[in-house]
Amino acid sequence: MIITQTPFRMSFFGGGTDFPSYYKEHGGAVISTSFDKYCYVTVRHLPPFFDYKTHLTYSKEEKVSSVADIKHPAIRNAMQWLGMDDIRLTYESDLPARSGLGTSSSFAVGMLEAFYALKGQYADKRKLADDAIYLERTLCAESGGVQDQIAAAFGGLNRINFSRDGYSVNPVIISPERKKQLNRSLMLFFTGFSRFSSDIQKGTEVSMKDKTVQLKEMYRLVDEAEQVLVNRDRSLDEFGRLLDYTWKLKRGISGGISTDTIDGQYQKALDAGALGGKLLGAGGGGFLLFYVPEDKQASVREAMKGLLYVPFKFENDGTKVIHYSPEEEA
Repeated sequence: MIITQTPFRMSFFGGGTDFPSYYKEHGGAVISTSFDKYCYVTVRHLPPFFDYKTHLTYSKEEKVSSVADIKHPAIRNAMQWLGMDDIRLTYESDLPARSGLGTSSSFAVGMLEAFYALKGQYADKRKLADDAIYLERTLCAESGGVQDQIAAAFGGLNRINFSRDGYSVNPVIISPERKKQLNRSLMLFFTGFSRFSSDIQKGTEVSMKDKTVQLKEMYRLVDEAEQVLVNRDRSLDEFGRLLDYTWKLKRGISGGISTDTIDGQYQKALDAGALGGKLLGAGGGGFLLFYVPEDKQASVREAMKGLLYVPFKFENDGTKVIHYSPEEEA
């Protein structure tokens, strides 16, 4: 039996520049972090006592005799690709799917790691990220960028650079105390809405073709935000104000990214003392992230009292196997 633990991610700057159609021509970068909310994938071979060959439990339950009959596209494609059969797979999560935190990509990374471990094969973080990108973007033909798979696999607070030649993952060098201060200044709220990221991303990708100016500015903000983080002489409050600026830029890329309700909630938080924030993920719903000075956080929680507040801490490990029990040879 294999159990993997894979973190979710929050992306601060550069979202949209991680689409291959954009960065292969213009370059791209994001700043993101993984944090201590996870998905768990348990995989084992199914004993030969049942009238089905594969048993899956996620938000639904599937019992099928042929891998081709699996309805979940990521599981079906991964099993066909890697030659997996007679599988019992269970998915559990700390946070809801379709919430803007890269949940589907974290699942893809964790599932692939579990499959490789079950086969007795080692896969490093880059292979897991690359394979998850191939699974979601090619085999499942889902629209979107490629930052989520990388963040889930590698973990940590990173600047991820994209170019025609691929990507590089560069940890943001920041003192432990400054990183804790940044963590303490961020507040996360669940809006209660969720939509399929791929559906929104299709519209975003079309809109991006004539939004090059905005995307270049979002790319520039990655440099600016990194300098705020690493330069001890600069106030972290600047990070919050840059979040507000990048959110306004992102809203201008596609009409599906925000809603009147989300805009109203965002303004309430600013009025209560937040310096900036953004809706995480593709848009349309999910989690709102705010940068709030600590003396204003009680006021922001009161202003957001209709939403669920979710405390969190940054994490550095990325995906990992947390349980490995070799199967006995027959």
